[in-house]
Amino acid sequence: MRVPAMRDLRILVSNDDGIHAPGLKALEAIARTLSKDVWIVCPDTEQSGASHSLTLSDALRIRPISSRRFAVSGTPTDCVMLAMNTIIKGRRPDLVLSGVNRGGNLAEDVTYSGTIAAAMEGTLLNVPSIALSQCYGWVAGKRQVHWDTATRHAPALINRLLDTGWPRDCLINVNFPDCRPDDVAGVEVTVQGRRDVNDLLIDARTDARGNPYYWLGFRHTPFTPPEGTDLAAMRANRISVTPLHLDLTHFETRKTLAAALAAPPPAS
Repeated sequence: MRVPAMRDLRILVSNDDGIHAPGLKALEAIARTLSKDVWIVCPDTEQSGASHSLTLSDALRIRPISSRRFAVSGTPTDCVMLAMNTIIKGRRPDLVLSGVNRGGNLAEDVTYSGTIAAAMEGTLLNVPSIALSQCYGWVAGKRQVHWDTATRHAPALINRLLDTGWPRDCLINVNFPDCRPDDVAGVEVTVQGRRDVNDLLIDARTDARGNPYYWLGFRHTPFTPPEGTDLAAMRANRISVTPLHLDLTHFETRKTLAAALAAPPPAS
C-alpha cells in the first residue's frame, strides 16, 4: 500500500482520548511535519477502551470547531466513518493517524483500544493507517508523559513506513517508550505480547449510599516479557512497530477443524 507524494498528502487525525487531549496536540504537530492538509476529527469526550464500537442507539452529532477540526459525540470508529463519508469533501484522506494515546497500546490492549480502532476503521476503508501511543508510568514513581519523545521520533518513522508500504489488510501499531527522546535506543519491529493475567486489578469500593462500585485497571507487577514482543521493546527503551492483521482467522486450527469435521462422526 503506497501513498501519494508528501506535498499531496491528505491526513486524517483522530484519537480516543478526545478533542482536548494533550496527545492530540502532539499528533497534530507530527502530522503537520508531513503535510499542510491535516483534518482533525475526534470524540467530543474521552472514549478510552471503546474498542471498535459503533454508536447505533443514539444520534451522532458533529460539532465544527474550525474549518478542518471537528468533535463528534461518538466513538473513534464513528469519527473515522463520519470523516470519510460526511465531513471531508472531495478527495478522501491518504493517511489516517490515530493518537497519540496517553499510555501504551501493547499486548492485549489492542483488543480494547479506541486508538487502535480508529486506525482499524481507516484500514477497513482502504486508507493506510497508523496508531501511535506514548507509554508512561513504567518507571517506578514517575508519572510524567514524555510527549516530546513521540513528537521527536514519529515524523521520520512515519516517513520510513510510508516509503516501505504495507498490505491493505494491515495497520501499524507504534508505541514510544517511557523515556526522554535522547534515551530512545532505536526502533524494533515486534509481535504483539501478552501480559500476566494476574496484572488485572478490580478495585471494589462503596459509595455514600452503601452501594458497591468498581474501578478496573492493571498493576505493574515485575515480569520479563519474551524478546521480540512490544512489551520487551518498551522495557529496552525501543520504539515498537507492530503490524496488526485485520483477519483474525487462525489458519492452523481451521485446517485441523476442517479435517475433523469432514470425517464421518464416530459411531455411537
